[in-house]
Amino acid sequence: MALQTRHSGGTPPGALAPGLHFIATPIGAARDITLRALDILAQADVIAAEDTRTLRHLMDIHGVALNNRPLIAYHDHNGEVARPKLLRALAEGKSVAYASEAGTPLVADPGFQLARAAIAAGHPVLAAPGPSAVLAALTVSGLPSDRFLFAGFAPNTDSARRKWLREFANVPATLVFYESPKRVSELLDALVTEFGEEREAAVCRELTKRFEEVRRGSLRELAESFAGQPVKGEIVVLVDRARGRQASAEDVDQALSERLARMSVKDAAAEVAEALGLPRREVYQRALALERK
Repeated sequence: MALQTRHSGGTPPGALAPGLHFIATPIGAARDITLRALDILAQADVIAAEDTRTLRHLMDIHGVALNNRPLIAYHDHNGEVARPKLLRALAEGKSVAYASEAGTPLVADPGFQLARAAIAAGHPVLAAPGPSAVLAALTVSGLPSDRFLFAGFAPNTDSARRKWLREFANVPATLVFYESPKRVSELLDALVTEFGEEREAAVCRELTKRFEEVRRGSLRELAESFAGQPVKGEIVVLVDRARGRQASAEDVDQALSERLARMSVKDAAAEVAEALGLPRREVYQRALALERK
């Protein structure tokens, strides 16, 4: 990509500069929106939103009038149609504000293709930082925040979920996952199998909302806490990095037994050896012994 530098030096003081302005919106409490975000919503020539009804309600709460300005729905299902409209507005030198339904655009929310298209066309792309479920959860989790990795949503099926989690097992950072309340128990069970039951973790539910809850403990404790329990609300799961604990014989046997039920001895041993950082030959011998039993 060629080096691009854009300035808004010709913009009058107090006016909103032309370009695409990404706005972070509250994940719960309406008062969490920033003053700068409200200024952008009040001044933008064109407003786009993942959910126009949600944004109109937020603007009404804070007394920001639409004043006959265009309000365009832009989400994952209509991007091909809506994106050219927004790019035309940018090409005309207008200011375009975009807000996802909640939180920061592009973080597990729409906006990436719009940003890429605007950058490719040479338009300024700016961000008004604010609410983010990732950062809110990291703040209250009690887990290290010096380095973290946002992994997004896990796959829906058990086999795909476990395979996907193995990619993160040895990442030296706090891991952050989003999950549906319907599948949080399945995710925790898979994390116990793939990461080990003693890894420290936290499950954050309904952050900044009335029924906000944070549960902290080992993966085993959290998996037991959520087992068979109906869950509601937005969920963020955080897991501490591996701490170099040596896998016990029980850990190895548990991991092998789970895999031997669905794959060959060779494949089970290879996966466990890689996941736990153990010699493949030793794990293979143990897998043979378990298979004979």
